[in-house]
Amino acid sequence: MSKDIVELHEDLSNSPLYSEDLAPVPANQRTWNKWHLAAIWVGMAVCIPTYLLASYMIKTGLNWYEALIIIGLANLIITIPMVLNGHAGVKYGVPFPVIGRAAFGTKGVHLASVARGVIACGWFGVQTWIGGLAIYAIFNAITGSTGELGLSVGKFVGFGVFWIINMYFIWKGTESIKWLETYSAPILIGIGLVLIYWSYAKAEGFSIVLDQSVQLEKTAATISSENDLYYLNLNSLKDKEGHLKVTEYNIVSDENSTWQAFTENPVLINTSDNVQVQFRNTEGDSEVLSSVVTAKLIDINASGSKLWSYLLWLTAMVGFWATMSISIADITRYASTQKDQVSGQFIGLPVTMMLYSFVGIFVTCAAIINFKDILIADDAPWDPVSLIAKFKNPVVVIVAQIFMIIATLSTNIAANVIAPSNAFSNLWPKKISFKKGGTITGIIGILIMPWWLLNEISGFLIFVSGLLGPVLGILICDYFLIRHKTVELAELYKEEGVYSYGKTGFNTSAMIALAVGVFLALVGYWMPALSFLYSLSWFTGFIISFSLYYFLMKK
Repeated sequence: MSKDIVELHEDLSNSPLYSEDLAPVPANQRTWNKWHLAAIWVGMAVCIPTYLLASYMIKTGLNWYEALIIIGLANLIITIPMVLNGHAGVKYGVPFPVIGRAAFGTKGVHLASVARGVIACGWFGVQTWIGGLAIYAIFNAITGSTGELGLSVGKFVGFGVFWIINMYFIWKGTESIKWLETYSAPILIGIGLVLIYWSYAKAEGFSIVLDQSVQLEKTAATISSENDLYYLNLNSLKDKEGHLKVTEYNIVSDENSTWQAFTENPVLINTSDNVQVQFRNTEGDSEVLSSVVTAKLIDINASGSKLWSYLLWLTAMVGFWATMSISIADITRYASTQKDQVSGQFIGLPVTMMLYSFVGIFVTCAAIINFKDILIADDAPWDPVSLIAKFKNPVVVIVAQIFMIIATLSTNIAANVIAPSNAFSNLWPKKISFKKGGTITGIIGILIMPWWLLNEISGFLIFVSGLLGPVLGILICDYFLIRHKTVELAELYKEEGVYSYGKTGFNTSAMIALAVGVFLALVGYWMPALSFLYSLSWFTGFIISFSLYYFLMKK
């Protein structure tokens, strides 16, 4: 047995806090090596949100390499607490809801674990709906149908089919999940490399492609003000030869406006309110129209700190995996050594996030010069679904959607199933198994109705995820500074053990540190003077709760 592993030698099978699914994983069942852990991170990181990350930054004025550096740095930063928090999983073989009992108490841990679980359920529903749409797209490609706008029976059937596929891997258990992630990882990496090659070949050069990123930084229409006059500023994309792709524009919000020749010079207008503009290209055989965009008034004299912008985006990118950093022990408990979990996570997470963010940048830059119907930066096909829709060959569409299904499935199972399954199982260990917990996750994923709330849920979940820094801060402080990596394994399963904290089941110090950390991370939302605390919410919550918990436990 590895010296890294502590095993349970006391029979606690009669304890209400004990179940086979929550029990320590024996040393002889630790079958995951560094490549399995790297593969599971590839499976989680390759998803549509990762593909889209750089787009959000580029649209605010950052260039492609600044976006990529921030994403890489953020994921190196989050991998450090990920590895630290994963240590207990390897050493004791227990999932997050069990090791969390040491810091929060046998009952207090439910507050953290269920919050983490509910967030995962929300993401599960969103990802399952996305996977269902891919199945629906395959059906349309096979039948030659164009599909329907809005909700349809076919989309719900696709959702149901993909839901059942997810449930299959839940019901088969963690070994099937390891199998899924191991075999999907090389496929997903291969997809990224193929996309990069396609973009390079179509554009005939790497530098030509990346030079287009400057175009993506420019919003199609903005309004500036000077001497009480308003000017409309228009931006058209250019093709590979540098020719404008827009020939005409129309202010559609003005009933008297007609199509006019496109100009790169500011256009005098009489208002700054609700100015909507559309662009078109009339050259060639058919007319090409852009989407209608709303021009917003900008302050040309405003100057913001570039460094502050970097910090804000760094916080957002760190918060991207905030939930997984809390529950990483759910996965590392299957690793055989600490070396495997450390190297596996550092190989899998930062590298994959940078690779697929670069894929998103590179492919989108190539698309704006390869597809004639993309006239403005606002219409750039940042998400792969929009990109796939531009291909007319049904074989290409089917193959691409199959890859989309694999990517979505591997992300959903690893990131959005294991943690809530363990969290719900921990609520009632004797009655709720891992499989039942996974089924509850799936049912909640349906009940949230992601087909209606897709965009709203995503924004809300990212917001809540960013506030989980306090939980991670308490976990790491407790394990490394308070207990010096030594936990009484058997006591974690006892109702009246040392981690019941005077039979209440709540560690008061952890509850106070958690409440204060969350409050201070949120207070800037209501108090402008403290807005920096809210803007840096993950770091704010982590540092404050970490420090306060240490002080309270040591006093």
